[in-house]
Amino acid sequence: MEGITEPVDRALQRVLRRAVLDLAGEARRRPPVRVNVGDPTGSRASFVEEPGLDHALRADVLAALVARTRGATRVPLVWLTRSGEAVLQDADAAWLAAARSAYAEAGLPLTLVVVTRQGWWDPRSGTARAWLRPRDRSRHR
Repeated sequence: MEGITEPVDRALQRVLRRAVLDLAGEARRRPPVRVNVGDPTGSRASFVEEPGLDHALRADVLAALVARTRGATRVPLVWLTRSGEAVLQDADAAWLAAARSAYAEAGLPLTLVVVTRQGWWDPRSGTARAWLRPRDRSRHR
């Protein structure tokens, strides 16, 4: 099976929760679709989706983001941030296809999730985590 499977590694859960908390703290009600590569708790590179991107351009964008983060992160994670529900949307499918191409070309295993304000979801396996109101517990200590 492709994607994240149960049980989800605790370290990965912590990293993905950070991505959710970052998006939940976004001031805009409807933030733009953004593709991120790297580590949500550390070094990362991002790209805001623009109209008119085709598969080849998306794959090129991802390859460039991987190249920027590869030295700082052992295997760069891909997370797509967007508003809405954790169900497959056109942008998710388009970026997933591009990520498969870019990561195959780089010879890297792909971990990709879609992050919304309420949680994260792996569109390949269906594995997900959700919170009604995500809060950063580390700030309350």
